[in-house]
Amino acid sequence: MDDDASAPVAVVGIGADGWAGLTAASREALTGAAVVVGGPRQLELLPPEVTAERVAWPSPLRPAVPGLIAAHAGRRIAVLASGDPMFHGIGRTLGEVLGAERLRVLPHPSSVSYACARLGWAVEDTDVVSLVGRPLPALAGALHDGRRVLVLSRDADTPAAVAGLLRERGYGASRLRLLEQLGSARERIVDGTAGDWPHPPGDPLNVVAVECAADPAAPRLGLVPGLPDTAYEHDGQLTKRHVRAATLAALAPAPGELLWDVGGGSGSIAVEWMRAHRTCRAVTVERDAVRAERIGRNAVALGVPALRVVTGAAPAALDGLPVPDAVFVGGGLTAPGLLEACWAALRPGGRLVANTVTLESEALLARWYARYGGELVRLAVAHAAPVGGFTGWRQAMPVTQWSAVKPAGAQP
Repeated sequence: MDDDASAPVAVVGIGADGWAGLTAASREALTGAAVVVGGPRQLELLPPEVTAERVAWPSPLRPAVPGLIAAHAGRRIAVLASGDPMFHGIGRTLGEVLGAERLRVLPHPSSVSYACARLGWAVEDTDVVSLVGRPLPALAGALHDGRRVLVLSRDADTPAAVAGLLRERGYGASRLRLLEQLGSARERIVDGTAGDWPHPPGDPLNVVAVECAADPAAPRLGLVPGLPDTAYEHDGQLTKRHVRAATLAALAPAPGELLWDVGGGSGSIAVEWMRAHRTCRAVTVERDAVRAERIGRNAVALGVPALRVVTGAAPAALDGLPVPDAVFVGGGLTAPGLLEACWAALRPGGRLVANTVTLESEALLARWYARYGGELVRLAVAHAAPVGGFTGWRQAMPVTQWSAVKPAGAQP
């Protein structure tokens, strides 16, 4: 093997079938390397003809990447990854840290490809949720009656944990299939339902296939904004369903964007922003500690446990937060400097939406509308309610909403 400072880092995907399942190009990259970096399980799959120095990844992994690569500068480096390195794998981290131009990626079939092949499922019609390094409630957002979901397991205990979550969320009738050691001679598939999952922990290298079947009483949680108010735990501080749907439409979430939800209340705006796409991010700021804890519970219950909750009063609590793509102000509009701080922090082209039901805050929004333009609307919702032996309309408090886009040339 030759050392070569100009050689790219070879990122080699390897499956449970080990050396036997590798292509000639992947084998050549490993036998020609001076250093092979990987997890202990992957390194154990290499045969004696791979004579390179073997280095196990330290923990935590990401901060160690630059130093580890630098320590072997000038040597041919190969990195072992499980399956497809670019699918929930080390390839993404290496690309972000080193740059894609420094990598040569040699993928292996992913566990998702293997699982769909065994089950006869179309890959493009199958939802995938990884629980590797993510909390179990992240699965809740993917539960919809009739959908097929593949869960990438953290360990041998994940299948039973998945079954338990499905029971809690009203999906006990769902069929589960546990697929272990996919692609190897020890491959095994076991079957059951979430309601009475009978299998003890098995191999830690596994995938759980879920055919979602909602119980008759399970709440229906759709994909578009405007979940039922009953989906939230709240003390009355909740942006109600129809106004919430209109507010999310004005905020216009897009993949990868970050929302500030200022005056979070029950967290409904931030929760439904994050439910719009798996890459949407949100920070909610709530000064009341009890409500802040409640927001966290709502986020877990509705499948977005990554929602960041900041307890503190705005605008002071906004200091140090990452630059937002959109800001929603649902409370505390008259706090000195709040709107100014939100507008200043917003990136050019970002959206600011503010709701109020009070005359004082409405007057403030009218001034901002006069200065910055945008849209100033009043949202009025009435619900049918009994009036003696008849039915009439019961009007909710009207909500004044101002929304505006920060000009592209504006400075943060």
